[in-house]
Amino acid sequence: MPKPYYTSQDEKFTLFSGDCVELLPKLNVKADLVFADPPYFLSNDGFTIKSGKVANVNKGDWDKKANHLSTFHFAQQWLEAVRGVMSDSATIWISCTMHNLFDTGSALEKLGFKILNIVTWQKTNPPPNLACRYFTHSAEHIIWARKHPKKAHFFNYELMKSVNQGKQMKDVWTMPAVSKKETTFGKHPTQKPLALLSRIILASSQDGDLVLDPFTGSSTTGIAANMHNRRFVGTDVTPEYLELSIRRKEGLDASNQQQSMLL
Repeated sequence: MPKPYYTSQDEKFTLFSGDCVELLPKLNVKADLVFADPPYFLSNDGFTIKSGKVANVNKGDWDKKANHLSTFHFAQQWLEAVRGVMSDSATIWISCTMHNLFDTGSALEKLGFKILNIVTWQKTNPPPNLACRYFTHSAEHIIWARKHPKKAHFFNYELMKSVNQGKQMKDVWTMPAVSKKETTFGKHPTQKPLALLSRIILASSQDGDLVLDPFTGSSTTGIAANMHNRRFVGTDVTPEYLELSIRRKEGLDASNQQQSMLL
């Protein structure tokens, strides 16, 4: 088994450095829940608005697309690697936009997953549309699927209903993007909000479960997992983001220690 890049003192937060396709088959883990935020391949030299200023959309070479077929093969490769380390009853959540939604869905079905829902995350504060030639992009889609079509999965239906004022929770979730507080230790260009990951983790995992993120980035998944008493394993190819993940984890631990001293 490869040596971890980082393991926290409580041993509930582990990071590995490397490509998940090559790395995951070597890990001796069985994930109960997977959240994946793969590259959307949107780094095309275009422009957007960040903090009220025009900014380039390029995020790095990892986000550049060669061609349409390459995105489908990429989805199939990483999903196959992830499937191999999922428990039989595990589910996976995959963050998408229209640019990779269909390739990802096709790859899931080809590999034998069963798609349960496609949740629409409607952002309350999306960047404006500079071109003014089409509707403003204000949502991302999150596919929820289970490993086996006929194997039961865990869903905390009653909890989701209770946090939704006693009504069944729908597949459209309205919440803001990342808050300033969540970037205290730095920011990943595709960072997801803690509120989003907390809901996903609480909805589809139980205390003590192992949560995996194969594109961990700043490890919002891991922070949310530890906040809700889940174990976490994350992989990433970029040392800069792994270091950001460590700062966030150690910041969380320091905050928890301060709170316990006040009790």
